[in-house]
Formats: sequence, structure tokens, C-alpha cells
Amino acid sequence: MKFPGRRKSKHYFPVEEKERVDVSQSFEAEDSFHIVGIDQPLVDIECMVDDAFLEKYGLQKGQSQLIDNNTCDEIYSTLKGQKKIKGEFAGGTVGNTLHNYCTLSDERAVLLGAITKNITVGDYSFKYISSTSSKVDLNHLQPCESPMGRAMCFISPDGERTFGISKGCINELTPDFIPNSIVETSTALLISAYILRDENWPIFQSTFKACEIAKKGGVPIVLTLGTSSLISEKRDFFVKFIKEHVNVLAMNMDEARALTGIDDPLMALENVLDWTDIALLTVGAQGLYVGALVDESKARPTEDKLHTKSIVNYNQYEYSRAMKRIDCKNPVKMYSHINPFMGGPHVIRNTNGAGDGALSALLHDLSANRYHSKRVPNSPKHDANYLTYSSIGQICKYANRVSFEILSRNSPRLFGGLPEREESLEEASYWAK
Repeated sequence: MKFPGRRKSKHYFPVEEKERVDVSQSFEAEDSFHIVGIDQPLVDIECMVDDAFLEKYGLQKGQSQLIDNNTCDEIYSTLKGQKKIKGEFAGGTVGNTLHNYCTLSDERAVLLGAITKNITVGDYSFKYISSTSSKVDLNHLQPCESPMGRAMCFISPDGERTFGISKGCINELTPDFIPNSIVETSTALLISAYILRDENWPIFQSTFKACEIAKKGGVPIVLTLGTSSLISEKRDFFVKFIKEHVNVLAMNMDEARALTGIDDPLMALENVLDWTDIALLTVGAQGLYVGALVDESKARPTEDKLHTKSIVNYNQYEYSRAMKRIDCKNPVKMYSHINPFMGGPHVIRNTNGAGDGALSALLHDLSANRYHSKRVPNSPKHDANYLTYSSIGQICKYANRVSFEILSRNSPRLFGGLPEREESLEEASYWAK
């Protein structure tokens, strides 16, 4: 997928048919295919510690807890001096997804959030900015007096991960810093459950303002759940929020279970599709699922083998493209599943961010659909108001392939796009299956 964005290729799509246009023409200034994300920008700091260190600072092993700025400074200085800092990466689930989207699409994204006002070379804010794609527009971040947010990841000898979060200014985004024109002209608005934890936070109010702008402009709203404990704690709130605002929902199996109370991935998707239009569900070693709605008249039967699990012939319409419920006269639920690409990496270096990588691929496809509808409005691809450019089966493949790249590297962020050609015939055949 090489769209949207400027590329050397002569054409992005076939142009031989009557009334199609050559989309290699120059872009007009008003063309806009960006996505917008609201996040709590922070830096992930991975470090190696023993159980005695955790006990010294009152950190409960395997849990995520808040620590004050002074304690965070002390811990960082101590571990830095002992050379136990394993890595420092730009973090935040939305920030990761936007970075990966830009890397895949070569298109612009806009990050909204709060960042410390005073930035110096080598500090946390500098590390965040320097490790974020230049295609991610940071000009709309709100400057604050508080320090940058930090997430300390303490890795014990047994591999257990304990998190200490120093909030800094991560929740200080105010509604005044939500740019109406940027949101209403975007391809999608991306938010996470983390920023909806506390209604007293300024970022909570800012998120609702952005959602109202997006709904009014017909911009799809994408929610990534992020943590099962928060979903369990505020389940009724999130169900209501999804029903009223969300078009695309991304989650892992733990989060899906917390949201629906269902252990089976297909049945959890079936339940979620009563509330939203598309759902992306990652299931670790079992791969990932995509569920979506399509109008019965536009449902396209698969040409692959039919599969039955908890839903009979669940992949019957996986060759179909997703639509919003409001655009369907008779909405039909459809599903697709894929196992990990090539069985997964030989060595899994990082599980943090694989879901964000999969979501970035889905966002790329949403943006591609808008791109193509603007450039080639007479195409038969737009005989209905679709949400995606590709079928959900193809989106599964793309999301799965991006997740593989994340799992095989130390950082939750891509350093480059997918290869032009896969390295082996076996890998290349993956796209044709």
C-alpha cells in the first residue's frame, strides 16, 4: 500500500477505465488526508532491577502505579549511574500509532496533547520529539510548566514488568488547544481509554470537545482501549461512550473480555458490533481478528475456504469492505481472522506496541479510502459510502504484517515502512493467499 502521500510511482491506482483520473497529478493545497490523535505524551524508560529495588521504592511487582516527579528523578539518576537503563523511547499508545501511520503512509498526522514548555538537548521532551516521525505535526501541542510525563518500566530478573508512572503534564491539555479546523478536516480522530480515566482532567474535557467536532463533520472516531483494568473499572461508561461516539474500536483479548464479559474472540466481536462499526482484536499467539458491518447488498462472499468456530462460516463475507451502520439499509456482521505472519518472529523482542502497529495499518486503509475517493471519485470502488479501501480480509493481512515488524524489534515504533518486496517467495505468497 503506497497511499496516501507523495511517491515516485506514476500512478497510485488503475486509471485505464473511462472517466478515471491520473492521480499522479500534483496535490492541491486544500487536499487533506491527515489523521488527528489526542494523547498523553510521555517517554518510556526501560530499566533492569531486582526485587529488592522494587521493595525499596514501594513498587508492587507486576502492577502499574503512580510515582511523584521527585521519586522518578531519584530512580532515574540512580539507575543511570549504575548503567541499568536499557532504553528510552517515545511512548503513548496514540503517539506510537501516529508515528507508525506516518511511517507506513508517508502522510501527515497531528498530535494533540501537553508537553513541557522548556525543552533542552538530551532531556525527556527532546528524546520524545527526536524519536517521532517528522510527518507527525507537533505544532499544536500545548506548552506547560510541568515536566514531561515518564513511564518507568522496571524489568525483574524473571522477566516480570512493573510500571511507575510520573504524570508530569500529560493530562493538562485544555479545550482551548483543540483546533476545530484540524479535527473537522481529518480522515480520522484517534483517542485512547487512558485519557478518559478521570472526568476532572482537562484532557477529558478536551477529548469530548474533539469528539463532538468529529461527529459533526462526519469524521470517524477511533478508540483504542489500552488497559483491561481501566475498562473493568469503568465498563458502563465505556459501553455508553462507544455507542455514542466510536466508529472503530481496537483492543486485545484481555480488554475485550473486560468490556464484554466474553472469553471467545468471535463472540466478543459479535457483541461489540452492536455498538460500533469496525473492531480490531489482537489475540497474541492466535493472531488477530477484524469484525465489521456491511450492507447486505454490498456483501462480497469470500473465495477462500469457509471456517467455522463459535460462529458458523464466520469468514463468509471477509472480501467485503466495511461501512458505517448509518449507511447500511440492512447491516450484516462479518469477520476475518489471521494467524501471526510466518508463525511470528523467531525471537520476540517486544510485545509493547504490536496492537498499536496493527491499528496504524487499519488507519492507513481508512485514509487510503478517502484519498482514493477524492482523487478518483467516479471509480466503482465508491458505489457506496465505505469506511475502508480494502476488504477486511486484506486489512487483517496488512495489520498482521505490521505487528510482526513491531514484535521483532525493541521499540514500539517502526523505523521504516514495509519492504517493497518480501525477502522470500514464501513471504511474498502471504499477500496472495
